[in-house]
Amino acid sequence: MGANRSRGGETVYMIYRAVTYGLSPLINLHLRWRKFRRLEHPLRWPERLGRPSLPRPPGSLIWFHAVSLGEGMCVIPLIKRCVEQRSDVTVLMTTTTASAFEVLKNLLPCGVIYQFAPVDTPVAVNAFLGYWKPYALVLVENELWPNIVLGASANGVILALINARMSTQSFNNWSRPVVRLLASLMLSKFSLILPLSNIQAIHYQLLQAPPFIINFSGDLKLGTEELVNMGNMEDLKENIADRCVWMASSIHRGEEEVMLRVHRALMQKHPNILTIVVPRHPHFGQEIAFDLQKKGVNVALRSHGDSLTSETSIYMVDTLGCKFTFSLLFSESFLHLILTLIYLNEYVGELKQFYRLTPIAVVGGSFLAGFTGHNISEAAAAGCAVLTGQHVGHFSNMVMAMQRLNPLSIMQVSSGLELEENLDKLLSNPELLEERRLAAKEAFHGLSNGVIENVWNLLALHIFRKRPFSYNGSR
Repeated sequence: MGANRSRGGETVYMIYRAVTYGLSPLINLHLRWRKFRRLEHPLRWPERLGRPSLPRPPGSLIWFHAVSLGEGMCVIPLIKRCVEQRSDVTVLMTTTTASAFEVLKNLLPCGVIYQFAPVDTPVAVNAFLGYWKPYALVLVENELWPNIVLGASANGVILALINARMSTQSFNNWSRPVVRLLASLMLSKFSLILPLSNIQAIHYQLLQAPPFIINFSGDLKLGTEELVNMGNMEDLKENIADRCVWMASSIHRGEEEVMLRVHRALMQKHPNILTIVVPRHPHFGQEIAFDLQKKGVNVALRSHGDSLTSETSIYMVDTLGCKFTFSLLFSESFLHLILTLIYLNEYVGELKQFYRLTPIAVVGGSFLAGFTGHNISEAAAAGCAVLTGQHVGHFSNMVMAMQRLNPLSIMQVSSGLELEENLDKLLSNPELLEERRLAAKEAFHGLSNGVIENVWNLLALHIFRKRPFSYNGSR
């Protein structure tokens, strides 16, 4: 049965490989079109075709790949540990998005090579693997690309999947009769899989991942390093010191109506209230602000440098989020691209600083059906009282884990009315607010302690204990 399944997976892969090989010219043209539309890096986009822009140093090399900024941020502490403890190994980091590149390149340790990941075509992947010759590939979260995974395995590369997650929709897609064979073949090539939860582990096992390679280590996003530089926030901190403040972060389209209704209701009981709104996509925040200003609401826009006054009731932080880079680029110049990327780099990470300013954080992307939540650990780490909606996707594992450590740590609400009632209680009762804040921070530290150490130890056992080859121009 296992042999038949393996042969079936290889047949499906041969078909996939042939199709992606045939589509390579179109994919190349698509990349050029994206570069023309300023959606790829203007100078380094050929790296997506497997063409290197830096020399490969001699010796062993380990490849970490994360698709975008969030995944890249959570793997940085692990890369730092690798650099510190394995000076004999060169680290290669790849992502796929230009926004992630512009931020992460300044956060990676000295000596780490940073490239864009190849597209999943045989030519690009073979060129990439042939040049860099990694002895191990560590994938983050859900990056299962057949040519990359099976191409690396065919070249003797040891494979690990960390912070592994697979949504129900992804699991259903991979479980389709023919695709399931390909999934099974890919998962059989891994030496280590670290799922986020038991449910995720079951998903991987149902897709025929060998049980002995599945281990648990905790969520790497809990180990993400905090940004503590508050220098550019001191004036803001002073301006809001005497206000009743709460923040609605990572708000998606549709959720603003919930938050604004809550804000209006709270104003009746707390006239000096200040609501900080951080939309997931900054241009959306500007739309909300302009609409409110037409209605006579006193809104300050961060992107305009508006000052906060005692009359300001809503502070729109429309300067955070990766999508800002791309929302303005369809008809702008190369210079505007560079300025926008610099602007993005300046503001990414400020969300954590805003969490440190406000005592209450309502984490969005969770109040409407179909949403899948956002990372609550950043708000908890900053010592906020944390509230979120019911639609939190795979973050439900984090929510439940923190609630098990302390039931007061995370509050999930099911409606705008429930959100309003709980915010009113927190704003009216300083002792309750302080209790919630302390509970969130303690639960975060209880979960985060040892996460990086756990992952590193498992990588050391399953990856580094296997003797890496030493590159000298050939295998």
